[in-house]
Amino acid sequence: MANTTPSFTVIGAAQIAPWLNANPDTLVEAVKQAYLQHAYGKTISPDSYFLRFPDHPRQRIIALPASIESDNPITGIKWISSFPENIDKGLDRASAVLIVNDRHTGYPRACLEGSLISAARTAASAVLGASYLHPTPKKIKRLGVVGCGPIAYRTLGLLVKMGWEIDTLCVCDLSETRSQMFRDKSIGWAGTSCSASLESTISESDMVLIATSASQPYITSPAWFSHAPTVLHMSLRDLAPEIILAGQNVADDVSHCLKAQTSPHLASQQVGHHDFMAGGIADLIEQRVVPDNNRPRIFSPFGMGILDLAVAQQLLETLNAEDKVCIYNFFPDAYSGS
Repeated sequence: MANTTPSFTVIGAAQIAPWLNANPDTLVEAVKQAYLQHAYGKTISPDSYFLRFPDHPRQRIIALPASIESDNPITGIKWISSFPENIDKGLDRASAVLIVNDRHTGYPRACLEGSLISAARTAASAVLGASYLHPTPKKIKRLGVVGCGPIAYRTLGLLVKMGWEIDTLCVCDLSETRSQMFRDKSIGWAGTSCSASLESTISESDMVLIATSASQPYITSPAWFSHAPTVLHMSLRDLAPEIILAGQNVADDVSHCLKAQTSPHLASQQVGHHDFMAGGIADLIEQRVVPDNNRPRIFSPFGMGILDLAVAQQLLETLNAEDKVCIYNFFPDAYSGS
């Protein structure tokens, strides 16, 4: 019998970035459909696994296995590291690979650069949250950005590509240099821009995007949210339990977000229940949850591996052959028994 071991495909950042830039609608729709597949019970989404380093508590590497069990199934795992100190070395905080397996044989069939996919699907998740929670569709008077890194930048860019109008962009970061760089890179995306204090960035914005590397809450005043903004709480651990408990809370998956010392997890520990969670993003999409414009509407997505796979599937199916490196002898010949 002839050897039939499969080939192995590698797709790097140089091929992924142009596709993401050229296909914002496809990106957002892929993430939306992944959320709906999850709500319909057609996904497998185990808990994330954290590799932590006791001597360096801010550093971690996370494994996110997942499978979408649709008519066109896809299975795989993302291996993503978060090393905040990389920023001081001129490197990105996050780096990742995404391994896609053949659903029928289990063979790994592709390795994709994962940090761009991860940032893009996170941005798409934020845009979906904004689309279903914000009271003025595709119109933001003042967008407050807390944390001027790649996630916030890609989210802002995707909002603009999806037709959102932003009158004023207000940014806040621990580094004034990064704040200014963020504003410089975002020229033309908002009518005006400014840097401000944390309090002003939040309390004067009708939409707040939070994307930091914080490991515990540092935003503690519910009064800053008394104007009932839309809050895209992408980094999950920034808000004190009191703020969570005062808001209308939506996650990607409620059970997932109530773990790993996230702000919703801390809130649930404080009150002994999670009744403050209104539901998941699919409940918003299918109108089982209606936004409450009298309270802060807080979207805290834990981040699900199915989203990475949904984007990877689009890349694998639509990129041209010349954009992929195909290795035909990556796996050994199958043991024939002879």
